[in-house]
Amino acid sequence: MKLLITGGTGLIGRALIQRLCQRYSITVLTRTPQRAIDCFGQSVQTLGSLAEIKSISDYAAVINLQGEGIADKRWSRRQKLRIEQSRWAITRQLTELIQQAEQPPAVFISGSAIGVYGARDNTPVTESSAIQANDFAHHLCAEWERLALAAQSPRTRVCVLRTGVVLAPKGGALAKMLPPYLLGLGGPLGAGEQGFSWIQLDDIVGIIEHLLVHAECQGIYNGTAPQPVSQAEFSRTIAKVLRKSHFMRVPGFALRWALGELSSMLLSGQYVLPERTQAAGYVFKYPTVEAALRACLLPPSD
Repeated sequence: MKLLITGGTGLIGRALIQRLCQRYSITVLTRTPQRAIDCFGQSVQTLGSLAEIKSISDYAAVINLQGEGIADKRWSRRQKLRIEQSRWAITRQLTELIQQAEQPPAVFISGSAIGVYGARDNTPVTESSAIQANDFAHHLCAEWERLALAAQSPRTRVCVLRTGVVLAPKGGALAKMLPPYLLGLGGPLGAGEQGFSWIQLDDIVGIIEHLLVHAECQGIYNGTAPQPVSQAEFSRTIAKVLRKSHFMRVPGFALRWALGELSSMLLSGQYVLPERTQAAGYVFKYPTVEAALRACLLPPSD
């Protein structure tokens, strides 16, 4: 089976390709072709643009993970545009190719994020929850999903994966969080009561693989672990796993001053449950945050 994967050099993409490359013929579409070559060598084909693809019909599946890091920089008007276009443009182009193909791919798996739900209180949300949000993250994800779902047809099933904060042994959000904890200066952000919906890297890769091989799967799925926690509990658990003190608190006003609108992603949250993901038969390897953090932060036990 031939797969087309966009965003293959990102955190999730790299782990996904490493898991699938022995069983599938993979073409990686990336904005940084040399990085893909450095990561995967000759085990995958690397393309720099969709124009290099002869026909989308050559692929049995398309997995779309491409996008500018949403928390990499302060949200200026220009950065917001970069974040939007890095997701919307490629998704629109892939959908148009799928719609026009005589023999389209059987499945199109496209990324999204739990930001689509907007800021929530302590009431858990699932894939079927009503959404009433009006912020940048929601509009970004809502349009991203609309563009992907337009590819749905009797010949192509579309799965949209709303991903939470991905915890990985190297890189990603966890690497940015660790420095104060390693110094014994860890603590929650803001009030700490906001929901923190997370997922371990092995599980987000596992969900994508599950959606790929199960032909009955289509529609919206939450890429979050089944036990979301408060930001304070997440913070305490990092300190516990590292055996470090936990007494500092980063006040909300400091984050708002430093990050501007981007701070809303840290100071508000939601408790997102993977109801449809579990109903589809996926079994989580890391259902609890302590188990996930131990896998990421501690050396493997003998």
